[in-house]
Amino acid sequence: MHTLPAVFFALAMRDVRIAYRRRAELLYPPLFLMLASMLFALALPANARAESAPAVIWVIALLASLMALETMRRRDYARGLLEQLLLSPQPTAVLVLASALAHWLVAGLPLVAVAPLLALMLNLPPHAWPELLIGLLLGTPTLCLIGGLGVALTRTARARGALLAVIILPLYIPILIFGSGAVRMAMAGFDAGAQLLLLGALLLLALGLAPMAIAYALRATYE
Repeated sequence: MHTLPAVFFALAMRDVRIAYRRRAELLYPPLFLMLASMLFALALPANARAESAPAVIWVIALLASLMALETMRRRDYARGLLEQLLLSPQPTAVLVLASALAHWLVAGLPLVAVAPLLALMLNLPPHAWPELLIGLLLGTPTLCLIGGLGVALTRTARARGALLAVIILPLYIPILIFGSGAVRMAMAGFDAGAQLLLLGALLLLALGLAPMAIAYALRATYE
Protein backbone atom coordinates (compact mmCIF):
# COMPACT_ATOMS: atom_id res chain seq x y z
CA MET A 1 0.00 0.00 0.00
CA HIS A 2 1.57 3.26 -1.13
CA THR A 3 1.60 6.17 1.27
CA LEU A 4 -0.20 9.38 0.36
CA PRO A 5 3.01 11.44 -0.14
CA ALA A 6 4.38 8.73 -2.45
CA VAL A 7 1.17 8.74 -4.49
CA PHE A 8 1.20 12.55 -4.58
CA PHE A 9 4.72 12.82 -6.01
CA ALA A 10 4.27 9.83 -8.33
CA LEU A 11 1.16 11.42 -9.88
CA ALA A 12 2.87 14.80 -10.22
CA MET A 13 5.95 13.32 -11.90
CA ARG A 14 3.80 11.14 -14.17
CA ASP A 15 1.90 14.20 -15.39
CA VAL A 16 5.17 16.04 -15.99
CA ARG A 17 6.54 13.15 -18.05
CA ILE A 18 3.35 12.95 -20.10
CA ALA A 19 3.45 16.70 -20.74
CA TYR A 20 7.05 16.56 -21.93
CA ARG A 21 6.08 14.07 -24.62
CA ARG A 22 4.51 17.07 -26.37
CA ARG A 23 7.46 19.43 -26.11
CA ALA A 24 6.20 21.74 -28.85
CA GLU A 25 3.08 22.62 -26.84
CA LEU A 26 5.20 23.42 -23.79
CA LEU A 27 6.93 26.20 -25.71
CA TYR A 28 3.72 28.06 -26.52
CA PRO A 29 3.23 30.00 -23.23
CA PRO A 30 6.85 31.20 -22.73
CA LEU A 31 7.16 31.91 -26.47
CA PHE A 32 3.94 33.92 -26.37
CA LEU A 33 5.27 35.78 -23.33
CA MET A 34 8.52 36.65 -25.07
CA LEU A 35 6.95 37.66 -28.39
CA ALA A 36 4.27 39.80 -26.77
CA SER A 37 6.85 41.54 -24.58
CA MET A 38 9.00 42.15 -27.65
CA LEU A 39 6.06 43.78 -29.41
CA PHE A 40 5.44 46.05 -26.43
CA ALA A 41 9.14 46.91 -26.31
CA LEU A 42 9.05 47.92 -29.99
CA ALA A 43 5.79 49.84 -29.67
CA LEU A 44 6.60 51.81 -26.53
CA PRO A 45 9.06 54.70 -26.54
CA ALA A 46 12.30 53.98 -24.71
CA ASN A 47 11.49 56.31 -21.81
CA ALA A 48 8.10 54.61 -21.20
CA ARG A 49 9.22 50.98 -21.28
CA ALA A 50 10.46 50.75 -17.70
CA GLU A 51 7.37 52.47 -16.32
CA SER A 52 5.07 50.10 -18.20
CA ALA A 53 7.17 46.96 -17.64
CA PRO A 54 5.46 45.69 -14.41
CA ALA A 55 1.97 45.87 -15.88
CA VAL A 56 3.05 44.52 -19.28
CA ILE A 57 4.89 41.49 -17.87
CA TRP A 58 2.15 40.57 -15.43
CA VAL A 59 -0.73 40.99 -17.90
CA ILE A 60 1.06 38.87 -20.51
CA ALA A 61 1.90 36.28 -17.84
CA LEU A 62 -1.81 36.02 -16.98
CA LEU A 63 -2.71 35.53 -20.64
CA ALA A 64 0.08 32.97 -21.12
CA SER A 65 -1.18 31.08 -18.07
CA LEU A 66 -4.67 31.05 -19.57
CA MET A 67 -3.25 29.72 -22.83
CA ALA A 68 -1.44 26.95 -20.97
CA LEU A 69 -4.71 25.87 -19.34
CA GLU A 70 -6.35 25.40 -22.71
CA THR A 71 -3.47 23.34 -24.11
CA MET A 72 -2.59 21.19 -21.09
CA ARG A 73 -5.51 20.80 -18.71
CA ARG A 74 -8.09 20.07 -21.42
CA ARG A 75 -5.88 17.28 -22.71
CA ASP A 76 -5.54 15.92 -19.18
CA TYR A 77 -9.28 15.54 -18.79
CA ALA A 78 -9.67 14.20 -22.32
CA ARG A 79 -7.31 11.31 -21.56
CA GLY A 80 -9.38 10.20 -18.58
CA LEU A 81 -7.67 12.02 -15.72
CA LEU A 82 -11.08 12.92 -14.28
CA GLU A 83 -12.10 9.32 -13.85
CA GLN A 84 -8.69 8.40 -12.42
CA LEU A 85 -8.89 11.12 -9.79
CA LEU A 86 -12.44 10.29 -8.74
CA LEU A 87 -12.00 6.51 -8.66
CA SER A 88 -8.74 6.60 -6.72
CA PRO A 89 -8.93 5.53 -3.04
CA GLN A 90 -6.75 8.52 -2.15
CA PRO A 91 -8.33 11.90 -1.26
CA THR A 92 -9.33 13.63 -4.48
CA ALA A 93 -8.22 17.06 -3.24
CA VAL A 94 -4.67 15.79 -2.67
CA LEU A 95 -4.53 14.26 -6.15
CA VAL A 96 -5.85 17.50 -7.63
CA LEU A 97 -3.05 19.35 -5.84
CA ALA A 98 -0.50 16.96 -7.35
CA SER A 99 -1.92 17.65 -10.81
CA ALA A 100 -1.73 21.39 -10.14
CA LEU A 101 1.92 21.03 -9.08
CA ALA A 102 2.71 19.24 -12.34
CA HIS A 103 0.90 21.94 -14.31
CA TRP A 104 2.95 24.65 -12.58
CA LEU A 105 6.25 22.84 -13.17
CA VAL A 106 5.44 22.52 -16.87
CA ALA A 107 3.64 25.81 -17.60
CA GLY A 108 4.28 28.19 -14.69
CA LEU A 109 7.96 27.74 -13.92
CA PRO A 110 9.08 28.46 -17.52
CA LEU A 111 7.29 31.82 -17.30
CA VAL A 112 9.37 32.66 -14.24
CA ALA A 113 12.53 31.49 -16.01
CA VAL A 114 12.10 33.88 -18.96
CA ALA A 115 11.14 36.85 -16.75
CA PRO A 116 14.71 38.28 -16.57
CA LEU A 117 14.86 38.38 -20.37
CA LEU A 118 11.53 40.22 -20.48
CA ALA A 119 12.74 42.66 -17.83
CA LEU A 120 15.83 43.32 -19.93
CA MET A 121 13.79 43.93 -23.09
CA LEU A 122 11.49 46.36 -21.27
CA ASN A 123 14.33 48.23 -19.51
CA LEU A 124 13.16 47.25 -16.04
CA PRO A 125 15.76 48.48 -13.50
CA PRO A 126 17.87 45.57 -12.18
CA HIS A 127 17.14 46.48 -8.55
CA ALA A 128 13.44 45.62 -9.18
CA TRP A 129 14.16 42.17 -10.66
CA PRO A 130 14.06 40.31 -7.30
CA GLU A 131 10.53 41.59 -6.61
CA LEU A 132 9.47 40.57 -10.11
CA LEU A 133 10.84 37.05 -9.74
CA ILE A 134 9.57 36.53 -6.19
CA GLY A 135 6.17 37.85 -7.20
CA LEU A 136 5.98 35.48 -10.16
CA LEU A 137 7.13 32.56 -7.99
CA LEU A 138 4.29 33.31 -5.57
CA GLY A 139 1.69 34.33 -8.14
CA THR A 140 2.01 31.71 -10.87
CA PRO A 141 1.09 28.74 -8.59
CA THR A 142 -2.01 30.67 -7.54
CA LEU A 143 -2.86 31.22 -11.19
CA CYS A 144 -2.56 27.47 -11.81
CA LEU A 145 -4.86 26.62 -8.90
CA ILE A 146 -7.49 29.19 -9.88
CA GLY A 147 -7.23 28.07 -13.50
CA GLY A 148 -7.72 24.45 -12.46
CA LEU A 149 -10.96 25.44 -10.75
CA GLY A 150 -12.11 27.23 -13.88
CA VAL A 151 -11.32 24.19 -16.04
CA ALA A 152 -13.24 21.91 -13.66
CA LEU A 153 -16.27 24.19 -13.67
CA THR A 154 -16.36 24.53 -17.47
CA ARG A 155 -15.47 20.94 -18.36
CA THR A 156 -18.87 20.15 -19.87
CA ALA A 157 -19.65 23.61 -21.28
CA ARG A 158 -19.79 24.17 -25.03
CA ALA A 159 -18.08 27.57 -25.28
CA ARG A 160 -15.46 26.49 -22.79
CA GLY A 161 -12.69 28.91 -23.76
CA ALA A 162 -14.78 32.06 -23.46
CA LEU A 163 -16.55 30.86 -20.30
CA LEU A 164 -13.24 29.91 -18.72
CA ALA A 165 -11.87 33.42 -19.30
CA VAL A 166 -15.03 35.03 -17.88
CA ILE A 167 -14.79 32.91 -14.71
CA ILE A 168 -11.12 33.11 -13.86
CA LEU A 169 -9.91 36.49 -15.17
CA PRO A 170 -11.75 38.43 -12.42
CA LEU A 171 -10.11 36.12 -9.86
CA TYR A 172 -6.72 36.92 -11.38
CA ILE A 173 -7.10 40.67 -10.72
CA PRO A 174 -5.76 40.69 -7.11
CA ILE A 175 -2.67 38.76 -8.24
CA LEU A 176 -2.13 41.27 -11.04
CA ILE A 177 -2.52 44.22 -8.67
CA PHE A 178 -0.18 42.95 -5.96
CA GLY A 179 2.38 41.48 -8.39
CA SER A 180 2.79 44.57 -10.52
CA GLY A 181 2.48 46.79 -7.44
CA ALA A 182 5.45 45.06 -5.81
CA VAL A 183 7.62 45.79 -8.84
CA ARG A 184 6.49 49.42 -8.99
CA MET A 185 7.26 49.88 -5.30
CA ALA A 186 10.74 48.45 -5.82
CA MET A 187 11.30 50.72 -8.81
CA ALA A 188 10.39 53.73 -6.68
CA GLY A 189 12.83 52.66 -3.96
CA PHE A 190 10.21 51.58 -1.41
CA ASP A 191 9.81 48.30 0.44
CA ALA A 192 7.61 45.89 -1.52
CA GLY A 193 7.30 43.40 1.34
CA ALA A 194 3.60 44.11 1.94
CA GLN A 195 2.62 43.29 -1.65
CA LEU A 196 4.71 40.13 -1.64
CA LEU A 197 3.20 39.04 1.66
CA LEU A 198 -0.26 39.53 0.19
CA LEU A 199 0.73 37.38 -2.79
CA GLY A 200 1.94 34.73 -0.34
CA ALA A 201 -1.34 34.95 1.56
CA LEU A 202 -3.30 34.45 -1.68
CA LEU A 203 -1.15 31.42 -2.47
CA LEU A 204 -1.82 29.89 0.96
CA LEU A 205 -5.54 30.60 0.58
CA ALA A 206 -5.56 28.96 -2.85
CA LEU A 207 -3.63 25.95 -1.57
CA GLY A 208 -6.16 25.50 1.23
CA LEU A 209 -9.37 26.05 -0.71
CA ALA A 210 -8.83 25.45 -4.43
CA PRO A 211 -8.08 21.67 -4.32
CA MET A 212 -11.25 20.98 -2.34
CA ALA A 213 -13.30 23.24 -4.62
CA ILE A 214 -11.86 21.56 -7.72
CA ALA A 215 -12.61 18.10 -6.30
CA TYR A 216 -16.20 19.12 -5.55
CA ALA A 217 -16.62 20.64 -9.04
CA LEU A 218 -15.25 17.49 -10.68
CA ARG A 219 -17.67 15.27 -8.77
CA ALA A 220 -20.57 17.58 -9.65
CA THR A 221 -19.79 17.69 -13.38
CA TYR A 222 -19.10 13.94 -13.53
CA GLU A 223 -22.39 13.05 -11.84
